[in-house]
Amino acid sequence: MVHPTLLYDTVFPAMVTPGDALVVRGLRKAYGDVVAVDGLDLAVRSGECFGLLGPNGAGKTTTIEICEGLLPRDSGDVEVLGMTWESEETRLRERLGIQLQDTQLSEKLTVEETLRLFRSFYDAGREIGEVIEIVQLGEKQSARVGSLSGGQKQRLAVACALVGDPELLFLDEPTTGLDPQSRRQLWSLIEEFQSTARTIVLTTHYMEEAERLCDRVAIVDHGHVIALGTPVELIESIAETHPPPPPKASSATLEDVFVALTGRTLREE
Repeated sequence: MVHPTLLYDTVFPAMVTPGDALVVRGLRKAYGDVVAVDGLDLAVRSGECFGLLGPNGAGKTTTIEICEGLLPRDSGDVEVLGMTWESEETRLRERLGIQLQDTQLSEKLTVEETLRLFRSFYDAGREIGEVIEIVQLGEKQSARVGSLSGGQKQRLAVACALVGDPELLFLDEPTTGLDPQSRRQLWSLIEEFQSTARTIVLTTHYMEEAERLCDRVAIVDHGHVIALGTPVELIESIAETHPPPPPKASSATLEDVFVALTGRTLREE
């Protein structure tokens, strides 16, 4: 198998196809002397769940927030659903769902009131009751946000991203800090959305999560993509040249891929 890392830069132009949900070319963003994103290229296919992996500070969240229209870029091109933020911001807002890494919701509002507020931002969308059932918060629809558990608040944040019936859903570390049961509940919610042939861009620190949910993943370090492929392709390619450490590991993982390429673990600062 050809190592995905070795070919990424040379094959990127050929990877872009008509109808791609997200295309990023030569993206760059710096904060003073710190370069957060350094010539990053990505192409996300319509209908896939695409994962961004990398340590903290690798540029994932900055990249996502530029693609969401929340941050200006220094240079490069970004096309979202075939449009640009400069020319068609209003149309794009109607077609995207965004769950931020740290979504701040009013703790005084109820679950239903929160979703009605977010639904009011869109000309069209889903029924409030339908979304509440999708995220399994029916018993909490009259509860104030401040009374919800961490997992319930995360499901509500995802519900706020779903209420506009988006074509493209951005999820930035949606399960960080959740207990295993809450994490799996969110996985099921993401899989249900994915089954409707919509597109998801997901950042995560959890390799099991990426392997279960993502059709393809890109590993980002120092502001650019260093590897791209399906989880199986990346694992198999690195296993050929970097066997898993003995004695317990019988097969490589996505974390093995990242450590082999960067010398760091996915959760390092």
